[in-house]
Amino acid sequence: MKFIVSSSTLLKQLQQISGVINSNTVLPILEDFLFMIDKNELTVVATDLETVMKVKLEVEAKETGRICIPAKILMDSLKNLPEQPLTFNIDLNSFAVEITSDNGKYKVMGENPENFPKEPAAEDATRFEMPSSALITAINKTLFAVSNDDLRPQMTGVYFELNPENLTFVATDAHRLVKYIRTDVKCPQADNFIVPKKPLNLLKSAIPDNESTLQVAYSRNHFFVTHDNAQMICRLIDARFPDYKVVIPKENPYRLTLVKNDFQNALKRVGVFANKSTNQVALSISGSELQLSAQDVDFSFEGNERMSCQYSGEDMQIAFNAKFLIEMLHAAEGDEITIDLSAPTKAGILRPVEKTEEEDLLMLVMPLLMNN
Repeated sequence: MKFIVSSSTLLKQLQQISGVINSNTVLPILEDFLFMIDKNELTVVATDLETVMKVKLEVEAKETGRICIPAKILMDSLKNLPEQPLTFNIDLNSFAVEITSDNGKYKVMGENPENFPKEPAAEDATRFEMPSSALITAINKTLFAVSNDDLRPQMTGVYFELNPENLTFVATDAHRLVKYIRTDVKCPQADNFIVPKKPLNLLKSAIPDNESTLQVAYSRNHFFVTHDNAQMICRLIDARFPDYKVVIPKENPYRLTLVKNDFQNALKRVGVFANKSTNQVALSISGSELQLSAQDVDFSFEGNERMSCQYSGEDMQIAFNAKFLIEMLHAAEGDEITIDLSAPTKAGILRPVEKTEEEDLLMLVMPLLMNN
């Protein structure tokens, strides 16, 4: 079997899916790409058994066939080749692969494609469409709040809550929670599932941040996303997501309004002096002034800053993890944010002041106990 492909096009497509491959896998075949040639179309597949990524690209070929090629050596060689057509000659009996460039010839031993894991079928799947940019924005606004605690698998992914009117994305690690609603996505029915962190991270680089349409589908165990020539399939997390609605306080009467960038930069500066294990920064709010303070008693470090704010409520002292706040501010669009508060021991609700019609973002953060 023989095909001709542009070196840079092949590298670009492989880079989109190579993140799936784990370096320390139990099955050696999982370190390979599966190449499937069908006339002038090449489909490349990578999997770690939990997630499957596929890309399609045009090549020059007359035959049909399949071969597994070791991913690392193929990627490493393509990175060092200038843009040029490459000819792949494959012996389908011995699985030997010979790659010919303008100035060289390279040989790799492939593997039997029959040993490559079969991908899940989307037969009983429920389908809907959404803009590609809507999913990328949702991933960017929620992924940072996903838990890394494998003992609580239900929190190690993003919760998708489907409704005929909208799609809600929720992520939490028990210290903070992000709820992001898109009203420009209409789902066929009320439903919910949890998508793991890794495939969502991979999806960000495989689909474009524009208004093009994604084909989305889900079955009892799997989630499918298709865009033009790229597809991702992943296994859903088989667990029950915590009831996030009971955590969000109904009454937070005090409102603090801040210029987002000023607050973010002040947190970064003062946070340098905070205890490295807690990242605790105390906020003292009085009238139109906010004081930020942090200290690390072990090293006698201390940092303090004042900034102006708008505040309606009783004077308050409350402490938060500065790292969490900085990440949340990064996810909020616009120039100003509000933080709704009620007491030093109750959760704060952070929102951007400016909103667009099709989205709604709410972020909750639990306070830390003050070191008095």
